[in-house]
Amino acid sequence: MTAASANAETSYTMLDFSQLNGWAEDNHASALKVFLETCPDLKDQDWQTLCAVAQSQDLSGPKAAAGARSFFELFFRPILIEDGAPALFTGYFEPELDGSRFRSGRYRYPVYKMPPEAKRSNPWLARRDILTGNVMQGRGLEIAWVDDPVELFFLQIQGSGRIRLNDGGTIRVGYGGANGHPYRSIGAEMVRRGIYNAHQVSAQVIKAWVRRNPVDGRELLLHNPSYVFFREIRRIRPSKGPFGAMNRSVTTLRTLAVDPKFTPLGAPVWMEKDGETQMRRLMIAQDTGSAIKGAQRADVFYGTGDSAGQAAGRLRDPGRMVTLLPIQRAFALVPDDY
Repeated sequence: MTAASANAETSYTMLDFSQLNGWAEDNHASALKVFLETCPDLKDQDWQTLCAVAQSQDLSGPKAAAGARSFFELFFRPILIEDGAPALFTGYFEPELDGSRFRSGRYRYPVYKMPPEAKRSNPWLARRDILTGNVMQGRGLEIAWVDDPVELFFLQIQGSGRIRLNDGGTIRVGYGGANGHPYRSIGAEMVRRGIYNAHQVSAQVIKAWVRRNPVDGRELLLHNPSYVFFREIRRIRPSKGPFGAMNRSVTTLRTLAVDPKFTPLGAPVWMEKDGETQMRRLMIAQDTGSAIKGAQRADVFYGTGDSAGQAAGRLRDPGRMVTLLPIQRAFALVPDDY
């Protein structure tokens, strides 16, 4: 069954669980545990009811996987939401930087909190004005100082990370706001300038080029006017992932960043990622991102650290994502007469 939205651009197709490639082979209990991380924060009555049922599931016994699968099949319906654009899966991760609470010769690049006037003005100053002027200086807005401006730039793209302090401690930072300017892709700009072809560009390639060309590299990074501020996060256990858009920890290879215009935050999403390494698993939509726009666009969370970053940076694959919606909500989108 298929229905088109009022704007005639978004379509909704109800599928059967048997049409989800690899559905029977996934670990549904693992997905249900991640669903439980954020479902208590869902406000609508249908989601609250399903969350209460999920909380009553036995996830420790030998029948946990079968019970979790039955839960999803009984209370949800798979809806394929499309807007005409092809599916694209990319990856993101939680970076780790080296830094200090105090400025020094090595640690001289500040990780800033958001100044009050930036909260009141949208847009505020562009990246170039923030980094080349003195508007931020002498105000105590520095959370920490790090040793690498390129890694700091990519920390802003990821929106959260850990800073390993030179005294042995660790600071965890999360998204604290932005200056309101649109994000401009550094990779796309390198292609436009003829530095690389599109298929050659990745985060690692960009980092290497900027470091080899410090003057031109600094200017290249300033091409992106968007600037992200941070806040220090103290209440996450070290074993947990960073906070996502729902202000709860995200989970490695079970959390998706989605466009909430099409996919409700907190919803289960069946992911069929193709490419060199296929992935078929039930994810939970717990995050968003400035580059995640579209019904079939998603970012897969790969974890913390360099190896997670390398895996996330390589991911740019096609496929399909199917959102699981509560039954009444699903039939409201795709009525019986379609």
